[in-house]
Amino acid sequence: MAGASAPPGAEPRRRRLAEQMKFRFLGTGTSVGVPQIGCGCRVCTSADPRDRRRRCGAYVVADSGEAFLVDTPPELRLACIEYGISRVDAVVLTHAHMDHVAGFDDVRRFNTINGVKVPVDGDDPRYRGLKYRVVGKPLPCYALDETIAQMHAIFPYISAKGGEMGLYRPQIEFRGNSAPFSIGGIELEAVRVEHGFPCCGYVMRERGASLAYISDCHAISEEGLARLRGLDVLVLNCLREREHPTHLSLARCLEYIGCIAPRKAYIVHMCHDLTHEDWLKRLSGTVAEPAWDGLEIEL
Repeated sequence: MAGASAPPGAEPRRRRLAEQMKFRFLGTGTSVGVPQIGCGCRVCTSADPRDRRRRCGAYVVADSGEAFLVDTPPELRLACIEYGISRVDAVVLTHAHMDHVAGFDDVRRFNTINGVKVPVDGDDPRYRGLKYRVVGKPLPCYALDETIAQMHAIFPYISAKGGEMGLYRPQIEFRGNSAPFSIGGIELEAVRVEHGFPCCGYVMRERGASLAYISDCHAISEEGLARLRGLDVLVLNCLREREHPTHLSLARCLEYIGCIAPRKAYIVHMCHDLTHEDWLKRLSGTVAEPAWDGLEIEL
């Protein structure tokens, strides 16, 4: 059973059964975001804060306190500030499209937060009178092997070692996700999906609760569907009503939701065709509803 935070401006509603996994949507929009640059449509000019959709990403906190990011979208820094995120122990990536990784450089702030202070000679001109410097702690980052190679091409300066004079580059230990892995008490399993590009989603489990996050796909294999059935919560992309070559339309999204049969579903990666209220009407009578930026659910 999942509890959810209230939309902006409303009193929070809680249906929490235990202090377990918390999942926050950092962004729910398509690759250009909503509002789009230079667009005056009714969605892009909507006063409803739920119609403002950053690029997709999520923040997950385990019962034990460990926390991780799912993707690093362009607005990552702004989302972390808005939602008070100050702890990140790892990063997991779905794929290396820029709307999901363009904010990756900002994870170096968590290298600093997680690092240790080392005394230095304050007279050394390199340290500008400082009494100590911070030695950053590298973050593990889990991804497909293809995604890891692409990340090294996009960010060639990334390594597990920081800059000699400061933390001006992310310190990352890349790890393949071909086998299940754990972050805190949450067990994660990558599920490959079809997106016209190397891409995966993740099934997350903790204390019997389960959530799958698939932000980008246009098809899921029978093997993938078998691994997704029986979920408490499914997060699935639904770009628009019309068909799209690399994302799910409303009809196909609902078909997969029916096949997987989660107890609750949320849609993400929405474009500017429909308002939040429009989506609620389209999804009426189903187990699905549109997510919004900042929504937090608890399992």
